[in-house]
Order: sequence, then structure tokens, then C-alpha cells
Amino acid sequence: MATSTPADTDLATEVWRLITDLLMERKEQFPALAAGLGLNPGALHALMSLDESEARSMSALAGDWKCDASNVTWLVDRLEEGGYARRRMHPTDRRVRTVVLTPKGAKARSQVEAKLHEPPESIRRLDREDLETLRQVLSKLHA
Repeated sequence: MATSTPADTDLATEVWRLITDLLMERKEQFPALAAGLGLNPGALHALMSLDESEARSMSALAGDWKCDASNVTWLVDRLEEGGYARRRMHPTDRRVRTVVLTPKGAKARSQVEAKLHEPPESIRRLDREDLETLRQVLSKLHA
């Protein structure tokens, strides 16, 4: 394994700063997307983590969202009020409530994902060779 030099560390810091800046520019879109659905950003984040075909227990959501169970209740209440999610009884344990997206919630999530995955102008301006290089480098980060 190669050791990194101070110059490598400085370069890595600069690259990460550029990536972070790009992501922070995109993050500004999130409140507007949430408002368009009548949600706050926290409830939109919750919507984005739910699935139409997989019921999740409220306690599992609290663990995944790293928040108190009362916060999960509040977020799920917002999603239910908008018709985006519904609570169901657990099939084998009546004490447990599960949450799934409704068809309306799945459609909203799909629309938000499509908006979030639209490349910003700075990416669209890159030529094909730069895009291929960027894809190759980013793919290494996912591996």
C-alpha cells in the first residue's frame, strides 16, 4: 500500500472541497422540492427512505433515521397527512406499527429522485471525455 505525502493530502482536501461545494449547491434545491409536496425537508428525507413494497417498523425507522421514536411519529404523521405513506399493523405482532409508501408517495419519491438526478449545468458543460473520466473516478469511489 502506498503512503500518502503532505502534497497528496492537500490535493485530496482540495478535491473533497470541490465535491462538497458542488453538493452544497445542489442541497439548496431540497427545501423547494419539499415545499412543492407540502412537506418540510425532514419529512421529504423520510419519504425518500421509504418503499412502497417493504413495510418498515417505526422502531427500525428511528434507528435508520438516528432519531427519537417521537420524531418518527411526527414525520410519519406529516407523510400520512399528505397521503404519501400509511401505517399498517405488523402481520405477526399487533404491538408493532409499520410504514409503507402509498402509490402517491412512490410517485412523489420518483419525481423528486428525477429532479435530484438532473445534472447541474456545470456537469452538462463538460465534454464527453471529461464525463467519461469523471464517471470512471467516481465509480472507483463507489467500489
